[in-house]
Amino acid sequence: MSEEKKPGFFSRLVAGLTKTRDSFVRGIDAVLGGFSSIDDDFYEEIEEILVMGDIGVRATEEIIENLKVKVKENHIKNPTDCKDYLIDSIKEQMRVGQTAYRFEDEKSVVLVIGVNGVGKTTSVGKLAGKLKAQGKKVVLAAADTFRAAAGSQLEEWANRAGVEMIGGQEGADPAAVVYDALTAAKARKADVLLCDTAGRLHNKKNLMDELGKINRIIDREYPDAFRETLVVLDGTTGQNALAQARQFAEVADVTGIILTKMDGTAKGGIAVAIQSELGIPVKYIGVGETIDDLQKFDSNEFVNALFERTPEGDD
Repeated sequence: MSEEKKPGFFSRLVAGLTKTRDSFVRGIDAVLGGFSSIDDDFYEEIEEILVMGDIGVRATEEIIENLKVKVKENHIKNPTDCKDYLIDSIKEQMRVGQTAYRFEDEKSVVLVIGVNGVGKTTSVGKLAGKLKAQGKKVVLAAADTFRAAAGSQLEEWANRAGVEMIGGQEGADPAAVVYDALTAAKARKADVLLCDTAGRLHNKKNLMDELGKINRIIDREYPDAFRETLVVLDGTTGQNALAQARQFAEVADVTGIILTKMDGTAKGGIAVAIQSELGIPVKYIGVGETIDDLQKFDSNEFVNALFERTPEGDD
C-alpha cells in the first residue's frame, strides 16, 4: 500500500520544496556554473549557500569536507561535475537507520511534545491513522490538557483513524490522563500508546516537572514498554525550529523529530541541520493536511525531491 502512495508523496514533496529549491538549489547551480576551477573560493561560496539555506554550520562543514574528499578521490576538475557528489554528501548527513522505527514492532509508549501551533495534535492523529493502517492496535492519550481545543481536535482524529482516545478534559492533570491511558492500553492489549502532551517552552521548569512525572508513571506502570519521544517542529521557522529542538532535548530524552509544514517553506534545509547539529533524526515529514501527507523521512527521497531528481534507480 505504501508503495502505491510513494510517487504521489514524492511529487507533493517536490512541489512543497519549491521555495527552498528556488533559493538554495538555484544558488548552488549558480556557483557550480560560475566557477571555472575548484579552489578555496569555490568551496567558500558553496559553504555560504549551504549555511544560508538553513543547513546549519556543523552539517555544512561536514558536507564540504566530504565533498573535498570525493573531488580529490575522483580527480574532479570541473565545478559542474561536483553536483552529484554534493548531493550524495548532503544525503549522507541525513540517513535514518531502520532501527528508528522500532516502536512500530514492539509494545510501545510514544510521547509527542512540541509547542502549540506546530501541528502537534494533527501529527499525533496522522500517526495514529498510519499505525492503524498497518494493523496496529492504537490508543491515544489526550494529555495536552493546557490548550482548550486540543482534546476535541484529537478526538476528531481518533474517530477518523478508528482508534480509542482517553482523556481530553481541559485542565485535567496530564500525568493522570497518561495513567488512565496506560491502564486502558494494557487492558486492551494495544500495540502503541500515543500521548499528545503540552509543550510550554517559555516555562521550562513546569514542562520538565510535567514530563518527569509522566515518565515516572510510565516507568512504574509499564516498565516493559519501548519508549519513544518525538518532538514536532514547524519547518517554516528554520533556525527557530532548531533552537526549539535543542531546548526540548534539554528537558526530555528526545529520540526523533516530526517536521511539519514543509510544503511552502524556503527553509527546507533545516531537516539537515537538526540531524547534524543535535544528532536527533528526523523520523517523519509532513507536506500537507491529509493522513498521507505525513510520511517516514527518507533522506534519498528528500534530497532527490529538493534537486528534482527522479527517484528511480536510487538506492
